[in-house]
Amino acid sequence: MDEMQIVAYQGEWRAGFQERVLAGYRAAGCSEPLARALLERAEKGIDGWTVATDGTGWAAVEVAEENGATVGRIHDLTAPQGRAWAERWCAEHGAQRAEVRLTGGDGAGLFADCPVRGQNRMRAVAERPELPAGLTVRRLTEEEYPGWYAGEEAAYIADIVRAGALTPAQAKEKSDRDFEKYLPQGYLTPGHAFYALEAEGRAIGTGWVNHGFLPGVTFGFSLEVYEEHRGKGYGRAAMAAGEWATRQGGDEAMMFNVFGGNEVAMSLYDNTGFAVLDEFRYIGL
Repeated sequence: MDEMQIVAYQGEWRAGFQERVLAGYRAAGCSEPLARALLERAEKGIDGWTVATDGTGWAAVEVAEENGATVGRIHDLTAPQGRAWAERWCAEHGAQRAEVRLTGGDGAGLFADCPVRGQNRMRAVAERPELPAGLTVRRLTEEEYPGWYAGEEAAYIADIVRAGALTPAQAKEKSDRDFEKYLPQGYLTPGHAFYALEAEGRAIGTGWVNHGFLPGVTFGFSLEVYEEHRGKGYGRAAMAAGEWATRQGGDEAMMFNVFGGNEVAMSLYDNTGFAVLDEFRYIGL
């Protein structure tokens, strides 16, 4: 078989796909329960994917409506010549762009020319993490929450736009949906904790975490150092605060997302040992 052909029976492909994804998560340091929980997320909607093979490898694709646009998704690609077919299939089904998910930080490979839209990162935290000298962490008060929320929303929208996938209006719509999803009860949403970071008697940033996001994992939605305090080493201090908060919530690992275009943050995470669980790149069609 020389050309990509769509297959009706996906059992052979699915078994290989699941093992490849699990192997990537294990290599990134995930426990078995966490690796399988992440696989479940990666397989969402799998019955609706289109799978093709050329006899040497596979491609799995779909199209979906996202923020008012038709987007192609390349979920799996092992066929050496499969990228051209996958992009053509997505375009033929109305997609204006395609997104590819790379599991386990396995390098960009065939997609090295495509911009990074975002990454999911994770690291096991110390058993008894200590806060850096001079850093104080306290719970944000309910009275402080509205001001924090406004700043957090503005920063989130800016991050989405900088990643290059959405317009400001689309980013605002996505922000509204995401905050409603994750904070349906605002300050009182169960499992979520909000922090103020202070040094030398001054507020230098904030933190927002979700305990029990996945088995043994706290998700760091935001560890923000205010712009006027950046470049002073507080970035590492904020990461230490996130690890401390993770243990406060009874979890063993910390996970978070970083948007594409934020090279400073990615460099910090590389230097502090946060492995890439998933990397998302996008292609204009």
